[in-house]
Amino acid sequence: MAEEADMPEPDKEMQAQLLLLAASQHDLTKLRVLLRSESANVQDPETGSTPLHAAIAACGPEEEDAESHGTTNGHDPNSTKDEIENGKKTAKLLLQNGAIWNDLDANEETPGCIALRLGLKELYDVMVDAGVRAELLLNRLNEYEELGEGDEEVVEEEGDDAGNSGSNGPLPLDEAPTDVNSGDYLRSALTFQEDRLLDADSNGVMMAWETDIMKRTAELLLPVEGLRVLNVGHGMGIIDEQFQAKTPASHHIIEAHPAVVDRLRSKGWHERPNVVVHEGRWQDVLPKLLEENAAFDAIYFDTFAEDYSALRNFFSEYVIGLLDAQGGADGEGGRWGFFNGLGADRQVCYDVYSKLVEMDLFEAGFDTDWEDMAVPDLDQRGEWKGVRRKYWVADRYRLPTCKFIG
Repeated sequence: MAEEADMPEPDKEMQAQLLLLAASQHDLTKLRVLLRSESANVQDPETGSTPLHAAIAACGPEEEDAESHGTTNGHDPNSTKDEIENGKKTAKLLLQNGAIWNDLDANEETPGCIALRLGLKELYDVMVDAGVRAELLLNRLNEYEELGEGDEEVVEEEGDDAGNSGSNGPLPLDEAPTDVNSGDYLRSALTFQEDRLLDADSNGVMMAWETDIMKRTAELLLPVEGLRVLNVGHGMGIIDEQFQAKTPASHHIIEAHPAVVDRLRSKGWHERPNVVVHEGRWQDVLPKLLEENAAFDAIYFDTFAEDYSALRNFFSEYVIGLLDAQGGADGEGGRWGFFNGLGADRQVCYDVYSKLVEMDLFEAGFDTDWEDMAVPDLDQRGEWKGVRRKYWVADRYRLPTCKFIG
């Protein structure tokens, strides 16, 4: 101990490099010493790597070859069981000391992205679990902040709901756009094209490639004709056309954007049999439906420029009162779903939010069935041409169908 006390203290840059080196060597003893005085989130000035990045990358091949490894959920044959285990211990130690699970390096990769690319599934699972814990804590802290606000009214239209097409993943490093929020979106001009709906900043509000997802969703929510359905967010009308094909007994649509409402009217939706169009924000419309004791066999939610807290509020405050517990095709309860685009601009974020929403749904009283659907190569198809930012990069869509527990 005396020898350690007599050693000159290295400068901050050297300290950071020592920490990165110890992480890459999975040297837990050195890491514990270094973490007493250094942040677990230091970054290499050239690569942007954090100790978490280094610890996971060290479990891969000596020379990373993106072409030979690609993106896989398998296991890297060059990584031994001991290396993986030591990598997991190192990652967990760093996380316990405040390492950020979704920090980006210079290649715009999180530690989880590296684990996925190198096929290190056990390490990938560690990062997904870390992301779930972090987001759960963040959500709870936000709830406490809301409780501390007293009786002050929160006006969501003024930009309190930041989000991107239901996606909460980090934005690319080379882009710094203004946040997309509900208030700005509702005031913005929209562009309707044959295969897409864009806002004034060319953000994709809805795109035709989602049609297969919507079709399958309608099949699961309305397995027979003659049911009652509520859809929140019309957009291009893809899901509502699918619902209409099921000949519902009643079909309620909530739409807040004036341009979409005008389009609904011009296409005759207001005059369609058994269709009721509610013009306004769902936060204003749903309380009135509850007062009227409205009940539905199926509910769908797909809004734009609202974050995860809006979805959670939707199902915990409103679905529980509007979904008929004795309804549905078999009388065993209605079903509901939502467009599951949470974090879909990054695979690890998508997996984190899929787990997170399932936990919150269970807490609210819902069981969730998942069905995986393959998503085509949207880059190869040129889907993002003219769109400001990709809101989907995951290779599969996890389609949720929810019903009351029991």
